[in-house]
Amino acid sequence: MALLNKSMINFNGQLTEQSHQIENNRGFLYGDLVFESIRIIEGKICFWEDHYFRLISSMRICRIDIPDHFTPDFLEKNIMNLHNVISRNDCSRVRLSVYRNSAGKYRPVSNECKFLISCENLESNKFVIIQEEFKVDIFKDYYLDKQLISSIKTNNKIINVIASIYAKENLLHNCILLNNDKMVCEFINANIFLIKDNCIITPDLKSGCLNGVMRKNIIRILKKNNIQIVERNVNTYELSDADEIFGCNSIQGIFSITKYRKNELKFDLTKKILNLLNSSI
Repeated sequence: MALLNKSMINFNGQLTEQSHQIENNRGFLYGDLVFESIRIIEGKICFWEDHYFRLISSMRICRIDIPDHFTPDFLEKNIMNLHNVISRNDCSRVRLSVYRNSAGKYRPVSNECKFLISCENLESNKFVIIQEEFKVDIFKDYYLDKQLISSIKTNNKIINVIASIYAKENLLHNCILLNNDKMVCEFINANIFLIKDNCIITPDLKSGCLNGVMRKNIIRILKKNNIQIVERNVNTYELSDADEIFGCNSIQGIFSITKYRKNELKFDLTKKILNLLNSSI
């Protein structure tokens, strides 16, 4: 009976005392959390300013209070402290998560926050395209919403999770997600770019795609090098007509698609863009 006087939970069939780290965490309970996936190469955070300002923007959109000490220098110092302990060759993958630290149900008692940083070692000190088969297809079970909240990184990623399971079940390496207008939006874990007749096309932010840090910098690099880039609605028929298709995110940099359905794809211009990306870091 003494156990009944304590704050208890049933965890996977075992009665245990509450830790308050998971079972009362709003990021776990409600997806009330924003995050950044960050790549460190040779001891330097890639595109740190872009990551920082997107994080702050995401917190504002989610109405999470931004503490005065949440400066770029403060967060960078905390990231690098962990990286320096974990990394074996000065390259790593970092996840910076910020969650609303409050009691309450859907309505929080306060909007104060806490942050959590995790880090894993990476072997490569540059972005590379792995020269092997990479097959993709469209995921049609569920669709992404065309709204501002879709453009930020939160813990509400169940469509991406289900799509990744679908990809595994169908021997695919990734899937293309559509918005609720059935237009091309993004990959499961990356923004998408199509190349046709040396013109590069990517869904605009109104499509509901992630406002990706790597996407932003790829577009900047293309414009700087006078390579034609167009942001607009992309329909699914254009996928079959593309010369090349590639994805980009902050961890992998760029990955090239070799096969969309029955179409074999090249990656000539994609490799050139990757070289420009590595030169810019």
